[in-house]
Amino acid sequence: MKIGILGASTMGRGLIQHCANCGFDIIYRARSQKSVDSAYQYVSDQYDFMISHGWLAEEKKAENLARIKGTTDIKDLADVDYVIEAAAENMETKKELFKELDSICRPDVILATNTSSLSITEIASVTNRHDKVVGMHFFNPAPVMKLVEIIPGYNTSDATLETAKSVSEKLLKTPIVVKEAPGFVVNRMLVPMINECVAVLAEGIASASDIDKAMQLGANHPMGPLALADLVGLDICLAIMETLHSELGEDKYRPHPLLRKMVRAGKLGQKTGEGFYTY
Repeated sequence: MKIGILGASTMGRGLIQHCANCGFDIIYRARSQKSVDSAYQYVSDQYDFMISHGWLAEEKKAENLARIKGTTDIKDLADVDYVIEAAAENMETKKELFKELDSICRPDVILATNTSSLSITEIASVTNRHDKVVGMHFFNPAPVMKLVEIIPGYNTSDATLETAKSVSEKLLKTPIVVKEAPGFVVNRMLVPMINECVAVLAEGIASASDIDKAMQLGANHPMGPLALADLVGLDICLAIMETLHSELGEDKYRPHPLLRKMVRAGKLGQKTGEGFYTY
């Protein structure tokens, strides 16, 4: 099976690395050649890291990299067997991409979106294959995290759902089926908690590091919520909060002003070198 991946930022890179490591042929599309080259180098470096820790055989690196091809032209995805879109968490961006994919890919190809909170039904609405569009929400870092939320849209077929589950399992993930709802399961619970931690920080109740220590040592979280927000990307956290607030209309989902301010300032976490922590 050849998988097409749209997007070469944090999630896209992780998916490229992991899918190739699981034996899939990959063609990924980024908007610039610089992004294409950067993603390829990142994956190569990650394989070197795995080799240095004894997690990957030396010869496996060359084998995996040979499966990976990057492009800036979305039309190069015309011969893929399955698509995973991991572009920006923006409805209009995703609808534009899915409209293009629908005209490029074979009619039998399933189009999966890695959205963390948006409506699968709305994304599918711009295609002529409503039954073959599905949510496939991976978690960051994609090569490590075991869960995949599989989200059917209103018209997603049972066959599409089963194929998405099967692909997840071939990627050594554990799929759960989630009904379409804002934030699905994990982010419906997780991101409001992160937002509340931002409020605690803004009110000066505790420092970022002490808030994280409190949740790690007091609630047995493997990573503090603010460090996790930096890993996910504060722009992504904000987008999910805005979706929850807009769709559910409850004030408890209103993004904290400090989160908005940090995103406007370009302090998005690890990917920009600064968020709640400096990297």
